[in-house]
Amino acid sequence: MAAQFQLVMRAGPAVGKVFPLEGNELTIGRDASNPISINDGEVSRRHASLSLHGSGYVLQDLGSTNGTFINGRRLTVPQVLNPGDTVAFGENISLTYEMAYDPNATMLGSSASRNATAVPMPRPGPTPAPVQRPAPMPTPYQAPPPQPTPVPYYSGQIPAGPVPMAPAPAKKKGGKAWIIILIVVLLVVCLCVISPILADALNMDCVVPFKWFFNIVGPLFGYGMCS
Repeated sequence: MAAQFQLVMRAGPAVGKVFPLEGNELTIGRDASNPISINDGEVSRRHASLSLHGSGYVLQDLGSTNGTFINGRRLTVPQVLNPGDTVAFGENISLTYEMAYDPNATMLGSSASRNATAVPMPRPGPTPAPVQRPAPMPTPYQAPPPQPTPVPYYSGQIPAGPVPMAPAPAKKKGGKAWIIILIVVLLVVCLCVISPILADALNMDCVVPFKWFFNIVGPLFGYGMCS
């Protein structure tokens, strides 16, 4: 009868070694008389035992010096092993409890796969023609919005902003001077021409204050001097 379970060494003196579990009662220890012998100082002569119960093995420590551990916990009472559990003896020995590998089952499966009738693959159908999408419609032309027409400014309306004033005409220099000269000339004419005529007609040419004026201006215009 082929073994259903096995122990695979992950750390210890023979890493990768497989120990098939065949039999109802198995002992593990450093002594070569044990069905599972591990020659290492961490392992006692009779370290632990495996007992088949139902469809699995139960692991029990036999009073070892360095202890038996399952998944990092020290074993104090018998415990059922599950595939994938890590079994450690002391600090340096580590094994994995696994389902046994059956080479006959693999060979039968390979023969069956070789003798199986090949199923023809379906032929690919015709490639569908690509769907032609309609070209996008051009966007209609939109005229820009009309710009507001500036309103002309009329008199009587309040302008929106300051209205530029027309420049004042440049004043001609010398206008006042000619006016002053003209006034002076007229005064001189009145005093020198008209005043002597009126004074002579009224016989007041030698009366003060005309007397002083005629004595200064009279000789210039051909009048006599008052004594």
